[in-house]
Amino acid sequence: MKKIFLFPCIFCFSLYLNAQPIQPQQQQSKKVPVYTVSGTRHGVSFFPETRLVHVQYETGDSLTFDRYHSANVIYDWLERWAEKYPDLVDLYEVGKSFEGRPIMQITLTNKKTGKDTDKPAAFFEGGRHSGEVTGAECVLWMIKYLLENYENDSDVKHLLDTKTIYLRPINNPDGHNLYMHTAQSNRSTVRPYDNDDDNLLDEDAPDDLDSNGIILTMRWKDEKKGNLIPDPKDSTDRIMKRVPAGKGIYLSANEGIDNDNDGRINEDGIGGLDLHRNYPENWRPETEATGRGNTQRGAGEYPLSETETRAVVAFLLAHPNVYVVNSMDTSVPMHLRPPSTSPSSERMYPEDLKWYKLFDELGKKITGYEKAGDVYDDYGDGSPLFGHGPDFGYWYFGAIWYGDEIWNGGRNKDYDGDGNIDQIDRIRWDDEENNGQGFFEWKPDRHPVYGDIEIGGFDPKFFSQNPPSKHLEPWIRNQALFDIEMAKHLPEIAWENIEVKKTRSYKADSADYQLKVSFRNTGKLPTALKQAQLVKIVTDDRVVLELDTTGISSGKQRYKVLEEPQPKKEREIRGGFSDFEEPSQSRPVFKTVPYTEGGSVTTAVFNIRLFGRDELKGKASVLSTRGGVLKDKEFIIR
Repeated sequence: MKKIFLFPCIFCFSLYLNAQPIQPQQQQSKKVPVYTVSGTRHGVSFFPETRLVHVQYETGDSLTFDRYHSANVIYDWLERWAEKYPDLVDLYEVGKSFEGRPIMQITLTNKKTGKDTDKPAAFFEGGRHSGEVTGAECVLWMIKYLLENYENDSDVKHLLDTKTIYLRPINNPDGHNLYMHTAQSNRSTVRPYDNDDDNLLDEDAPDDLDSNGIILTMRWKDEKKGNLIPDPKDSTDRIMKRVPAGKGIYLSANEGIDNDNDGRINEDGIGGLDLHRNYPENWRPETEATGRGNTQRGAGEYPLSETETRAVVAFLLAHPNVYVVNSMDTSVPMHLRPPSTSPSSERMYPEDLKWYKLFDELGKKITGYEKAGDVYDDYGDGSPLFGHGPDFGYWYFGAIWYGDEIWNGGRNKDYDGDGNIDQIDRIRWDDEENNGQGFFEWKPDRHPVYGDIEIGGFDPKFFSQNPPSKHLEPWIRNQALFDIEMAKHLPEIAWENIEVKKTRSYKADSADYQLKVSFRNTGKLPTALKQAQLVKIVTDDRVVLELDTTGISSGKQRYKVLEEPQPKKEREIRGGFSDFEEPSQSRPVFKTVPYTEGGSVTTAVFNIRLFGRDELKGKASVLSTRGGVLKDKEFIIR
């Protein structure tokens, strides 16, 4: 497996480039390939590499979650687990990132109890947005928990014996590396992007003026245009309060200078396309011809234009046994689900919405999040998001699909009881519960344009966007336990019984028999959602018979499968033999059956005419796209 270490390159590129499609150019270091893109300022090729105190960069002997982990450490643990648990783990590459890094995924299931594709499945993903690295840690925690508890936890053992869990810790390794190895961060992909519509790409990213490895906030006095004052409720003068322009003392911005001399600061940072606006369902372009249609900023050139999103969709479409998905971001916190472009009750099947609402409440109970609901109303307050994962997950893929937002940005408690958890409450929590490590005290510095400035503020990476590392594990543990609980709700089919009953006798010792094959869904979810049936992402559930054909090749007809007993007119079911056909080999005989609700029994009835005194042996199987597979239940008709 290819490593993805970042090593400084000695090349420099022009900071200015006309807006046009760009192809990655490989730069070869002495150890491993490092990919950069001409015209960008991304990565250690342009920014000095930094080591963040919240991040572990070298793989140790044990895995703990009191620090975040670089992509190389995460991938090292995937390799170790694949080697240590060969009967439970498969590790493989599902695609390449924009800059050519491997996107790695792991499959967890007991291989001795069947193939992964023969079992109901869940898919959990982190690291889609560059800076929202908490999701990657949640997936890593989940893998560790499931593997280490397989032998001593009956629930975990049953889950991996009967289900499949696909886990992708980092879907966007380029952005993850950018975030962990430099002071920079961005929203999503690192593909060069013209954020400020000046036909230049990534030419004005923030600058780490004080060289501390973190892009903080700078403030400077401007009594003519100032829109900030020290918050009167904060006696320490650390927190600022916004007021009308000209009524304040300070202006503020992220650390940086006007790199392109256009009068603005940091307006065109690294990348800008959003992998979470690039899904094919309800996708909208960034611009359209009429000027009257819906558009979506960050959508990409076309649906699935980005290799990272394409790697998700391609895998899922090739694995329709996946029923439950959570692709995790930060930070609201919230259990976030479809729809993204309409109210839940407007177009969702009530039968499906019932399950989503159940998981909403279950999630809040496990994680403690106050919010759960759909993207359109409960998250966006009636504003649509286009090309969004949850819409793809339900409308297109017919699955239970969440895009949960983990961590609350330090908004933990209303200390002053004013009914609003604001920055005053955040810094109070930081002081009392986080040893004040989430806020950098204001320190004087010098700016080439603004002169005397101060640099400080909340840590943008490991306070505002992600939990401080010392507070990480409770958040990822609770989120992972909710994900696992959803997987425990997957359908699970099991044999009920097979009954054989003679219904009619004929001359020459022939007779008609009724064969009833029954199975039960011992899980909770039905074997398919209504939406999955509508879009045909699943096939019909089927009961399949394989009947003994001994003697048929010699011209002796032993049996005939009838649709139903009809003395005057006999019809064969699909897959059976006609009156005029003498098959030379076994052909499966099957009947489609309704999708089975959790706890319910489904029965398929076959009517079979047996000629002569022979008995007829056979095997029954049940095939369900998302309910799983039952194989080779033997029976005898005599």
